[in-house]
Amino acid sequence: MPQQDPTYPFAAVVDPGDMSLALVLTTISPEIGGVLVRGEKGTAKSTIVRGLARVLPPVEVDGELRDVRLVELPVGATEDRVLGSLHLEKVLSTGEAEYEPGLLVKAHRGLLYVDEVNLLHDHLVDVLLDAAAMGRCTVERDGVSVSREARFVLIGTMNPEEGELRPQLLDRFGLTVEVAAPREPALRTEVVRRRIAYDADPEAFTASYAAAQRALTERLAEARRRIPTVALPDAMLLKVAEVCAAFEVDGLRADLVTARAAVAHAAWQGRDAVTLDDVRVAARLALPHRRRRNPFDAPGLDEDLLDEVLGDEADPEPDPEPPSPEGHPDGEGDGDGDGDGGPQDGDSSPGDGTSSEAVAGATDPHDVPAAQEQAQEEPHEQPQHGPGSGSTTTTGAGAPYRARLFQVGGTGAGEAGKRSRATTDTGRRVGARPGDHGGVHLLETVRAAVPHQVARGRASGRLRLRADDLRVAVREGRESNLVLFCVDASGSMAARRRMEQVKTAILSLLLDAYQRRDKVGLVTFRGHGADLALPPTHSVEVAARRLEELPAGGRTPLAEGLLEAGRVLALERVRDPRRRPLLVVVTDGRATAGADPVGRSRLAGSWLAEQGVASLVVDCEAGPMRLGMAGVLAEHLRAEHVPITEVTADRLADVARAGRAA
Repeated sequence: MPQQDPTYPFAAVVDPGDMSLALVLTTISPEIGGVLVRGEKGTAKSTIVRGLARVLPPVEVDGELRDVRLVELPVGATEDRVLGSLHLEKVLSTGEAEYEPGLLVKAHRGLLYVDEVNLLHDHLVDVLLDAAAMGRCTVERDGVSVSREARFVLIGTMNPEEGELRPQLLDRFGLTVEVAAPREPALRTEVVRRRIAYDADPEAFTASYAAAQRALTERLAEARRRIPTVALPDAMLLKVAEVCAAFEVDGLRADLVTARAAVAHAAWQGRDAVTLDDVRVAARLALPHRRRRNPFDAPGLDEDLLDEVLGDEADPEPDPEPPSPEGHPDGEGDGDGDGDGGPQDGDSSPGDGTSSEAVAGATDPHDVPAAQEQAQEEPHEQPQHGPGSGSTTTTGAGAPYRARLFQVGGTGAGEAGKRSRATTDTGRRVGARPGDHGGVHLLETVRAAVPHQVARGRASGRLRLRADDLRVAVREGRESNLVLFCVDASGSMAARRRMEQVKTAILSLLLDAYQRRDKVGLVTFRGHGADLALPPTHSVEVAARRLEELPAGGRTPLAEGLLEAGRVLALERVRDPRRRPLLVVVTDGRATAGADPVGRSRLAGSWLAEQGVASLVVDCEAGPMRLGMAGVLAEHLRAEHVPITEVTADRLADVARAGRAA
């Protein structure tokens, strides 16, 4: 069997920055709770994690010293694969609970790596985080319970453009970092140079960093030995509390994680007591994802506020450490699944804990909401983009409200979520089917076996079971859907108050989609054609930004908008066939572009209805003289027709209360 190429050396990182530092701290003190790495594609997230496993000191497991394991959890893993399972046939026939370990147990005293953790089912993410916090993996099936040790460092990576983790899950990660490729040509050149050298001769390249790798291993081992003796003075603990209070984080988990990370950083720097510098570094890694924020706001930290809370009198610079081995994995050296091929941002080694924004050319994430607020205050003229002609304006949205629940009819079989009825892995039990994947339906299994007991020679004693007797539960829960918005951005919608009302309604529906774990997309039409403004994605943050920038003006090509929506849905039906779509058409129903615009738009609506597309028409018509054209369009789409003022759940509640009062 040919020998596999060695893993790209962790010590070969070019300007490793915050990601390497966060990984180092959580391996020194696993109680910190793992690391979530957010970043674009091609930033070597996976390679640097794999390289870390090669420099960690050996660990003792069951009295045996062994190298640290790196266990990778695929996005499509089942709960049994993650937690482990019981040998059900033996449990039921002999009463012996034979446990088959899952990935969590295999990762004991090692690293558990989940690439694209944001695409993992929420209940599996919760299972991972609970196991990481408790240090044990427990499997319970129909009254039988087995528990095993599972102490590991959880590392998750994700591309925010593919969707966010829910805030409740985000908070469970100890540290989080943002990574991006560097912008400086010199750094990029060095990345490429090292990558070419590695590809040409992996063994020779790895050997050239052997001494640097050993130095990192020794420094990590020394930091682990030192950590029990590092003092956390009351003054520093008070600073931790002040920082957490200033950023208005909920609960006390942030205080604990920040304190533990500060101690780990002091140990990594060879200090005997925590200093302000350690608290600053720890807060920068532990708090960005815990501050109170709108669901559409990206995690971030106001470092000016952090400096203000910690005070102007910073600690003196620590004694210079021996230079950390330089390096950054400039690409995926062993077949990375996410295609990472470049370095992350940063201008520091794992030892100095300084910000990496200067190198990456990153902007303060807090500048974005400020710009959005300004856009909301004053619409401004913009050049026409896309099809059509004439002047256009851009108007901001108001504050989102709680939207009504709109569902796809029938029962689906899509990804777990919170919108439409579906047969899922979780939810209430509604029946049973033959099989061995999923939760066992004990009663139906016994019923299937009972008629065959005489033929199997059973006179008394235990029930005699065979594999084909097993029945698994059929459960009904909720699924997530593809919510595709088809938005009229023509001149008839361009009035400031009207477009603000439209954008607010869509933003509210986007917030609802975020909470229900939906995939979202955005088609707009104006002028003489339609644009796919946002291909279907899990990131409602991106959708909200595109909506904010949406200009309005020109004629109304309603038919083109509906046909473009149909094209997008047809593609998604091939790419993601289990996810049922919900088309949300936001319009006043008028059609003014092209030959016979009204007739063509109605034909397009009828065509979509024949395709079985579940639709909702949000009627934006206003004023005392109403033509009712959106209602006619809804009839052709066989869609639910909802005036824009009734999108809010509060409005529906008001109507219900008025009816009861009458």
